[in-house]
Amino acid sequence: MKLYNSLSRKIEEFTPTNPPAVGLYTCGMTVYDYAHIGHGRKYVGDDILRRTLTRFGYEVTHVQNVTDVGHLVSDADAGEDKLEKGAKKQGKTVWEVAEFFTKHFYDSMDKLNILRPTIICRVTEHIQEQIDLIKKLADKGFAYDTPEAVYFDISKFPKYESLFGNQELSAKKTAVREEVVAGEHKRNAKDFALWFKRIGRFSDHQMHWDSPWGSGFPGWHIECSAMSMKYLGESFDIHTGGIDHIPVHHPNEIAQSEAATGKPFSKYWVHYAFLNVDGKKMSKSLGNFFRIEDIADKSFDPLALRYFYLTAHYRKPLNFTWEALSAAQNALTELRAHASRNSLSNEKLDKIDLFRDKFDMALANDMNIPQALAVVWEVVKSNIPSRDKYELLLDFDEVLGLNLRSDKIPKEIQELVRTRDDLRNAKKFEEADAVRKQIEEKGFVIEDSSKGTITLPGP
Repeated sequence: MKLYNSLSRKIEEFTPTNPPAVGLYTCGMTVYDYAHIGHGRKYVGDDILRRTLTRFGYEVTHVQNVTDVGHLVSDADAGEDKLEKGAKKQGKTVWEVAEFFTKHFYDSMDKLNILRPTIICRVTEHIQEQIDLIKKLADKGFAYDTPEAVYFDISKFPKYESLFGNQELSAKKTAVREEVVAGEHKRNAKDFALWFKRIGRFSDHQMHWDSPWGSGFPGWHIECSAMSMKYLGESFDIHTGGIDHIPVHHPNEIAQSEAATGKPFSKYWVHYAFLNVDGKKMSKSLGNFFRIEDIADKSFDPLALRYFYLTAHYRKPLNFTWEALSAAQNALTELRAHASRNSLSNEKLDKIDLFRDKFDMALANDMNIPQALAVVWEVVKSNIPSRDKYELLLDFDEVLGLNLRSDKIPKEIQELVRTRDDLRNAKKFEEADAVRKQIEEKGFVIEDSSKGTITLPGP
């Protein structure tokens, strides 16, 4: 298997440290607002990566954080805490906001058929681990104390300037000012906060804990280092995130982790490109901010959105339109119809192994899912025996996660569907519509296609 490693900026052969075990850490949500379809693309990508690793025989421990404190509105440690901002907007406490949006996030991911991580870790439940890591950095001379925060000194970590091909450190530095915005006494402009003190702009911060540097709360970056190392060890295999993490968050993670341990942090770094909407960045002000619920409200299957994500390589931008989602819905409906067909033929069975090999080769080539989908449609259009075709599609669906298995429909619903089909064939359309309503009331939907009647779980 080969993966593009953002750190080396090249495609590399994937060789885990302790095969078949694989440690996978995926940056999770900051739970101050709703998850949207842009988030969905990244987390479906993580899911495909995990399923692919499992297909190739690896035993994956998947760790994902829930950021419920410490992430400011600016990566440069400026502005308010996003949870505090969300609490003001919702008229609730930060704890209530964190609980509500954490549940919403995982409910949304369930609708996209994303496997739950092996370990879900909340920042607020790992404060001591973060304090211990900051202590270690301070003892080694990588951290310094100021009136408002404890900062990591990037000048003490020479590799920082070259991580992910970022700008030279000299281009990032700015002169130390006599009066620093927001009272920050940084030595370098890109030094980042490890611990914020509950003074000044944060004097009334709702979330705070005692520490050697006074009451306060952790910065955003320290959480991922502390929690990933707690569950996966000081060095692990794969770390993922969005491309927006490349300039700041992930270099900061590497710097503080390797400064503390003296060991390489994550061996491979996987980053996902953005999802645009009608060619523009998603924004509430533009009216193109969509949640998974908005997809379902327009009668689209959320898994049609998952299918849509799979149509572009994870490192390439993807443009969402309702027309594109409609095409994905049609493709998914047709794929499900083909998965349940029962025609037979005499085509040689050795073609089945050829399809499976082609599918695996696409996955192994830096998770080329569009190419893997092309193989799926080759299978659909082939005339291999229907039972073998069905089983092959289900085998592929272990990675694709499109829920192609038809036997998930209860017998009661299957009988109602057959009754409706009989009524339609007898041209008793009013009675057939009444049966359709019974099916919908029980949480399923009917789609009539040229390939026959398709029954699906409701949105």
